[in-house]
Amino acid sequence: MRCVIARFPFDFVKSEVEQMMKGIAPEPVDGACVVIGRRTYPVKQVGQVITKQDRRDFTAGEVTRALTRLGFTCHPTAPVPARTSLQATSPLPLPGSLPQL
Repeated sequence: MRCVIARFPFDFVKSEVEQMMKGIAPEPVDGACVVIGRRTYPVKQVGQVITKQDRRDFTAGEVTRALTRLGFTCHPTAPVPARTSLQATSPLPLPGSLPQL
């Protein structure tokens, strides 16, 4: 599929993007992210890998639109990890969920 990222046209196929990201460790996610295979990557990291451009040259929105059109699942923010059964039965609150005083 043809898409434009940072004013440059690219032709991407979903399987090619999956192949390019194979073996690349995901960076910590703090914003928009995309699920490729079983891993969740920041969209800017994926954009840098597939376009070979600097991350400052494109927006997360451009990459998100392209990846969504290819059929990947994108999230505006990092998904919250599910609680384990041990955490669900614990009387202690999760870190970061303490009430503000």
